[in-house]
Amino acid sequence: MTFTLSVSGGLIVAIGAAFPGLAIGLIGMKAMEALGRNPEASGRIVPIMVLAMAFAESIAIYSLIFAFLR
Repeated sequence: MTFTLSVSGGLIVAIGAAFPGLAIGLIGMKAMEALGRNPEASGRIVPIMVLAMAFAESIAIYSLIFAFLR
């Protein structure tokens, strides 16, 4: 019983961190491409990038909390 709960908790954290990690990487990549093309737009791009990364990271935090409650 305990082993099953620990495995399911580990899977929740692994899957719940993999996809938000991928999303954060893609967000950063596209923001850096945009800044490379138009450096003057950094005042508009960077805050939106940080906000989008925070939303993606919150999904990973929710999966961690769910794994602890499991």
